[in-house]
Amino acid sequence: MSMPIWRTKSIDHLASQHSGLKRVFGPWRLIAMGVGVTVGAGLFSLTGVVAGQNAGPAVTLSFLIAAVAASFAGLCYAELAGMIPAGGSAYAYAYTGLGEGAAWIIGWDLILEYTVGAAAVASSWSGYLASLLKSWGIAIDPRLLAIPGTPVTMPDGSTAHAWLNAPSIFIICAITALLMRGTSESVRFNTLVVIFKVLVITGMIVACIPFIHLANYHPFIPPNTGEYGHFGFSGVMRAAGMAFFAYIGIDIVSTAAQDTKDPQRNMPIGILGSLAACAVIYIVFSTMLIGIVDYHRLANDGSPVATAIDQVHMPWLAVLVKVGVTLGYISGLFGLLIGQSRIMHNMSYDGLIPSAFSRLNKRTQTPWTAHILTAIASSVLAATMPIGALGAMTAIGTLLAFIIVCAGVTALRLRSPQTPRRFRVPGGPFLIPALGIISCGIVMGSIDAATWERLVVWLIIGVFIYVIYGMRHSHLHKTPPHDPS
Repeated sequence: MSMPIWRTKSIDHLASQHSGLKRVFGPWRLIAMGVGVTVGAGLFSLTGVVAGQNAGPAVTLSFLIAAVAASFAGLCYAELAGMIPAGGSAYAYAYTGLGEGAAWIIGWDLILEYTVGAAAVASSWSGYLASLLKSWGIAIDPRLLAIPGTPVTMPDGSTAHAWLNAPSIFIICAITALLMRGTSESVRFNTLVVIFKVLVITGMIVACIPFIHLANYHPFIPPNTGEYGHFGFSGVMRAAGMAFFAYIGIDIVSTAAQDTKDPQRNMPIGILGSLAACAVIYIVFSTMLIGIVDYHRLANDGSPVATAIDQVHMPWLAVLVKVGVTLGYISGLFGLLIGQSRIMHNMSYDGLIPSAFSRLNKRTQTPWTAHILTAIASSVLAATMPIGALGAMTAIGTLLAFIIVCAGVTALRLRSPQTPRRFRVPGGPFLIPALGIISCGIVMGSIDAATWERLVVWLIIGVFIYVIYGMRHSHLHKTPPHDPS
């Protein structure tokens, strides 16, 4: 008898599962969700941080490298999403192609990725809210805008230490409450917010072009300081690793299969459409940002868009952009929080975590337990951890998910070659998946050691939980697994 970690689900078995979730997503709503998540904290905050601390003007090259690596994974996601009509993203794909052990690892990784990602977005949102309110003459106590112990300057010029990042807690709870009201209402609201956000970003780029200083692009790759990851080519690669925070939207879209109409057709469209749109936005926007503001000024700037738009000296446009950015974070949090609840819902549905996480509210048909637990965990992280650490953790989790999805394509091509696929990765079962694994692995290796240590500790905790609970409570432990062929 094979070990429990190798037992797999058949595609027919996955297709026959009924989650009880409402199918409200079409292709355009999927793209809107992917763009909404991707064009968020990664664009509005981390772009400046990685430019100022790692890559300089070559941050544009970092986003290009990340886009190429993400495109390999995006193609693999598209094939699996068009083949496996199940929610759960990389978790469901791994369960079918690689076995329960790999599914647990990636599911546990995605729980970390989405929780920490939501915290990073909320933390970044706090700075933009403070900037927007300040332009209206409203000041928030600085001690409520940073993580505990951070030195802050008080209105009277004195120095104090921050208590916690309070606005980040507020926005997480507000979006969670919206999601708990029902998916249909929150999806419509999210789509409107994404449209407004993209229009504001486009308007800002057009307005800022005349203010670009070409001297800000020289040297394009600043010389390395002698420390790995601080400028030079190693800095470009370190920034590319952080840039994967930007492409989490690909994975988020794939979590919503059970909320999607005709998922085998619409999921590939949503995944590839959001990837293409976001790659263009990031490359163009980062080029404009560095042209407006010297990258040295962005190293510790949590709201670089606000800094850039203030250089244009158009007060009305500055207010409009800050309003757009502040509202735009809503769509990012929406995608991360809904993705997290769907991962926990699917793992619970399979018996790997307690059944409370798959229990739906009778009126709204939403997983309240998963939403509430995620809100609590994300609020604590957002209020107490620096955004750089949160962004790095999200990026490494995204990269690990991408690698497993690429491996899943090859495994299922060999195991189930006759299964219908709405979309097929070009080049056969090995080329694109191998390129995805190699490119994501290289970028993953450029991430700092502290982030790797946190990931390893989290995965060790996950293995322990699987051994003492998930392995014995798995529904496949009670029902023999289906042969996927």
